Amino acid sequence: MRVVSMVPSWTETLLKAGVQVVGRTRFCIHPPKMITNIPIVGGTKEVSWDLVIDLKPDLVLLDQEENPLEMAEECPVPYLATHVSSLQSLQTELARLGEHFKNPQLMELSVDCLDILEAPVPQWDFQKIPAFMEWVKAPSQGYKQVAYMIWKKPWMSVSRETYIGSVLEKLGAKLVEYPEGEKYPVVELEEMKDTFFLFSSEPFPFHKKIGELKELGIEGAIVNGESYSWFGVRGIEFLRETLLKK
Repeated sequence: MRVVSMVPSWTETLLKAGVQVVGRTRFCIHPPKMITNIPIVGGTKEVSWDLVIDLKPDLVLLDQEENPLEMAEECPVPYLATHVSSLQSLQTELARLGEHFKNPQLMELSVDCLDILEAPVPQWDFQKIPAFMEWVKAPSQGYKQVAYMIWKKPWMSVSRETYIGSVLEKLGAKLVEYPEGEKYPVVELEEMKDTFFLFSSEPFPFHKKIGELKELGIEGAIVNGESYSWFGVRGIEFLRETLLKK
């Protein structure tokens, strides 16, 4: 089956599972050696349908959290839209894709995800933060909650209603409570007392702005955003290594 994937996490997962991906977004950068010769048809928010049609795909793969509704409504070829908003939904969607593509490797990933869901939740350790990259300022006190930051100007965080939020909770972190329905709330850092900040390396490149962050005088760390936000094979490998030690 010829697939155009508009979801970076799925592109990597499908390729590693042996599915034929014939088109991708510019953000589909993994696995590096496997995506080199796969044509780019757009980004996660916009696409050239002419380029897609030229590739003669059997299916376009979308995700409700990654791609806008208009992309599905305008798609000129058959499409399948997943909805990954938590580890639970990831397990369900992997099983769905495994069945759709009749692919045992995807089904196996679904089982791995179930093992992760059933694993005990560890106690969060601020001295051993998963996917740690660099300190903004090491914690000088005990913190009860963390805020995972994804953007600047405005400052944006994530709630427990997101895939990232579910990953953090599975790792034992207690997230700042935001109003229900606000998945990516705009926040004011100076108003968030007794909060330790995790600054993601993507989509905003906080790791390249470490000097500016240090000037804020807040305590926090830079973490690898791919580990927390890329679902599918990358996220499962990260959690399996962290939680199951294998």
